[in-house]
Amino acid sequence: MKIKWLMLAVLFTIATVLSGCEPLLVLDPKGPQAARQAQDIMLSIGIMSIIVLVVFALLIYVLIKYRASKQSPDYEPPHMEGNPWVEAICVGVPVLIVAYLSFVSVQSNYIVEATPKGYEDKEPLVVYASSSNWKWHFSYPEEDIETVNYLYIPTDRALEFKLYSHGPITSFWIPQLGGQKYAMNDMVTTLHLAADVPGEYMGRNANFSGKGFAENTFNVKAMSEDEFDEWVEEVKDTAKPLTEEKFNELLEPGHLGQMTFTGTHLGFSPPPEGHQNMETSDNEMKMTESNTMSIDEDSNDSNMNH
Repeated sequence: MKIKWLMLAVLFTIATVLSGCEPLLVLDPKGPQAARQAQDIMLSIGIMSIIVLVVFALLIYVLIKYRASKQSPDYEPPHMEGNPWVEAICVGVPVLIVAYLSFVSVQSNYIVEATPKGYEDKEPLVVYASSSNWKWHFSYPEEDIETVNYLYIPTDRALEFKLYSHGPITSFWIPQLGGQKYAMNDMVTTLHLAADVPGEYMGRNANFSGKGFAENTFNVKAMSEDEFDEWVEEVKDTAKPLTEEKFNELLEPGHLGQMTFTGTHLGFSPPPEGHQNMETSDNEMKMTESNTMSIDEDSNDSNMNH
């Protein structure tokens, strides 16, 4: 009886505590990429819940049907062969579940790595998001402005983030807009997002990068394109220019508040070339092959003249 009341008290405490929690941000999507990921999470939770219920139902059935009973001392249980149908189900069902979830995961990966659905015909807003200990720098090359620890974005427009780091590896994550992606100091990674709903969202570094990692966060505000354009004009009229000396100060380890500048650091501190090196190498190889062919042709023409 004491155990029963103890279990009821534990369940009541858990329910009371959880009722005061805010909803999970990943299950409250505000963009197409996040909506796809939330859909996959709920699908996985649903499948796992069904599996758990089936397993517990079978467990209760087995415990009741095959519970110990009073038998004579010389009782011998009947010899039972394995059931091929049961074995096929026990092996085949998990294989089908894993195969289905793998298919959904691969399909979703291709979707979230591409331009958000419905935004293919619109020019994306390119933002270079770089991290340092322990802050985020957002460079808007088209608008020629830069912010620190906060991000303003327009709604109903594709967002193309170019991610890299000025220090250790970090992870760029806005839970209500999409999944996380790593930012490294030797290459640029691209993350496609979009915001369908105006509002304020939380962003953070989701990868441990030192003692100040917990406060390595930034604020995100999504607004209409007209409001975004007005904000850009206001920044250009009121903010101070970002100099190389000031930027080097910002890279020093520590925490800062929100800051705004005209100009970006992309001119005097460009991002790593990363995969662009491969493209450059391919172009150089093509040019080299072209030059070699031209030299060979000139040599052949020269030999023919002689």
